[in-house]
Amino acid sequence: MQDNAPPLKTTDCQKVYLVEDDPTLHLATMQTLQLDGLDVYSAYHAEDALAQLNRHFEGILITDVRLPGKSGLELLAHIHTLDPDLPVIVVTGHGDIDMAVDAMRAGAYDFIEKPFATERLLGIVHRALEKRALVLENRQLKIHLSSASTPELLGISPDTERLRTLIQSIGPTNADVLINGQTGTGKEVTARQLHAASGRKGQFVAINCAAMPETIFESEMFGHEAGAFTSAQKKRIGKLEYANGGTVFLDEIESMPLNLQVKLLRVLQERKLERLGGNEAIAIDCRFIAASKEDLLQLSAQGKFREDLYYRISVISIDLPRLADKREDIPLLFAHFVRHAAIRYQRPEPVWSREDMAIWQMREWPGNIRELRNFADRLVLGVAENTHPVNTANTCTQDQTLPHKLDVYERLLIHTMLQHCHGNVAHCAEHLGIPKKTLYDKLKKYDLSTGRDLH
Repeated sequence: MQDNAPPLKTTDCQKVYLVEDDPTLHLATMQTLQLDGLDVYSAYHAEDALAQLNRHFEGILITDVRLPGKSGLELLAHIHTLDPDLPVIVVTGHGDIDMAVDAMRAGAYDFIEKPFATERLLGIVHRALEKRALVLENRQLKIHLSSASTPELLGISPDTERLRTLIQSIGPTNADVLINGQTGTGKEVTARQLHAASGRKGQFVAINCAAMPETIFESEMFGHEAGAFTSAQKKRIGKLEYANGGTVFLDEIESMPLNLQVKLLRVLQERKLERLGGNEAIAIDCRFIAASKEDLLQLSAQGKFREDLYYRISVISIDLPRLADKREDIPLLFAHFVRHAAIRYQRPEPVWSREDMAIWQMREWPGNIRELRNFADRLVLGVAENTHPVNTANTCTQDQTLPHKLDVYERLLIHTMLQHCHGNVAHCAEHLGIPKKTLYDKLKKYDLSTGRDLH
């Protein structure tokens, strides 16, 4: 089994490699698998299989135990030295119970005894293929995570793609930005990505406006000279001056008192500040990014936020969607959070099924990405609660109507099955149990693609 050998190429992921030296059984098994829509590769000797298989094979292996040359058990051992996750089904002769036991101990996925019924063979094969598909998907997720140029901004949804494009477009500019979004939608992550795209050499300085007491706000923001007040024994550089050449992130800016908003507005307009107790105007070169979970324009209409500050800080405005509005991102985000939680807690990564993920994708996630990350932590720790796809709140909005939920769930099922079938519409329709024309109509309805963007 050569790891550097080129992977076998076929049009979908339903692949089986058969090793059987009996010509009659070889042909009969091949025809059974092919009639079930599977792509079959075969060999009569273990040595031939080892020359072609590699850890990238998107399928499973069926091998007879008794083979000329290397035995099926030796083939199993060689396969598992480089890919212990490749399911191997061992075929034993009538009465070879000891061999079957040895195969299971050696790591075989399952065994089947000759002569076997077609239904039994296909049942084992499809369960093994399902397991293989999950392993390969997890590997692809890990590769994507490790190679991503912006690892914190994960997702494949149109909203996430648009956000990436916008960040690359406005990142290198000096324009101040206002980021709007509910709690947990990734406002600080977006701000950090803007800073990274800006090329600025200075620091990224995050300031939580809601957590900073009003009594020390000016000193923390603008700094002070020695003797400016009783406890000011020496000069102190404020956060804005410290961020010179970098980015200032004003989180929860809606919480800033009105009298302090006036002072911030002046700094934004003049790009200069004065330390408390000082007379010198100090020029600063920093970009300001503010974040709010409230509608600042509405707050300004209520007299709770300065309108002039709103228009000054929102040269560019970015609205972040809820997690429930970009459900396609959940598998990638969840895999990322699980992977890092497993490292942080020194626990093995848990395994989940497609059914589990479909349920999680249907949840409303009111806490958005932060709630998803916390759930990933609990899953790794083994204390995750039972989850349900339906929001049982008594409120009734357009997004919670039954037709809408059915459309969302149907789209998720089709999208997941397209991924499973690598975009093959015929196989996808067969698995879903619907005519191919019906599937094409639904692809058009839900604006789903069968191309590479599904991978």
